[in-house]
This record gives sequence, C-alpha cells and structure tokens, in this order.
Amino acid sequence: MFLRRHAPRLETERMVLRLPAHGDFAAWTSLRAESREFLTPWEPVWHADHLSRRAFTNRVYWAARASRSGTSLPLFLVRQDGVLLGAITLDGIRRGPAQMGTLGYWVGAPFARQGYMREAIGAVVSHAFGLMDLSRIEAACLPENVASRGALESCGFKYEGVAQSYLQINGRWRNHVLYSILRADRRGRTEAG
Repeated sequence: MFLRRHAPRLETERMVLRLPAHGDFAAWTSLRAESREFLTPWEPVWHADHLSRRAFTNRVYWAARASRSGTSLPLFLVRQDGVLLGAITLDGIRRGPAQMGTLGYWVGAPFARQGYMREAIGAVVSHAFGLMDLSRIEAACLPENVASRGALESCGFKYEGVAQSYLQINGRWRNHVLYSILRADRRGRTEAG
C-alpha cells in the first residue's frame, strides 16, 4: 500500500512540482485571471468565487488532504526562479487491481508552447510508475486541443478512443479523446499476463 509521509516535491530541469501553499495565492490568482481567455475553451465554467482567497484556501487544504490520503497528487509547476507556471494533478488514484490515476493539467497563457507541460507530465509519470507503483495513467482532452494532444503523445501516451459527453467544458457537455500510458506497455500482446 502506498503511504505518503511527506509532501511530494518533484524536480525537473527547469521546474519544481510541489503542492500548492497559502503563499501562492497572489501568483495563482494573477496567472489564472491573466490566462482566463486562454483557458476558458478547455476548462469547466469557473464558479463566481473561483479567484477568491477562500476558494484558494480550500484548494490548498484539499491538496494536502488528497496527497496524504494517496487519492490525488495535485502539484503546482514552479519555475526555478519561483514563477508559477500552471498546475498538474494526478487524480482519482485507484488501488487494488486497478493501480491507476487520471492526469489533468493547465499552463498559464504566457508559458504555453514552451515545453513546460511536457516536462511536468514526464516527471509525474515517472513518479507515478516509480514511487507510487501505479500501472496505468489516463488523460483526456478535447479533440481540437492540438497542444494538449501533442504534449501527451510526445510523453508516450497512446490514443485509445473517444468518450462521448465526457466532461462539461465551457458550459457544454463535450466529447474527449482518451489517452493512456502503461508502466509496462503490454498493448498488442495476445498472451495472458
């Protein structure tokens, strides 16, 4: 069984991936507000209090609880110089026979298409297949989200199909393309095991 005794901290060439902290409020609010138009086509509708201190405080507490319990790994992407770039979450972590989780992420508009998310996805996948001992990671995105599909594919995720009306995005139920990556890629094998 996977038990987390300390807050996760993943390091990449250009970033540190860590849990959100109360001190991130101003940077998070600023980046989300600045990136709203950029993010709106790809995200659920924001609640009226989305950028409030209270909502952010709840996010910080949820992240700490979810990480400790092993049900989610919600991390902020922080550049080596301390600038907040976005976030990535390995959510819905299931144990037992499944040993899997679902990946979600966003990057602020000023940092898009600079390879930060590919770097973050690679770090989270490595951590999930190593220390967390997961076997499968899934991700879904809108079919027209070329940047997200490219990031997943460049990190070794494979296309699996389309999920009809998968999530409400920007106020409408939307189909999503599904991707996954396996710790030991057994796809295509015909023998059991």
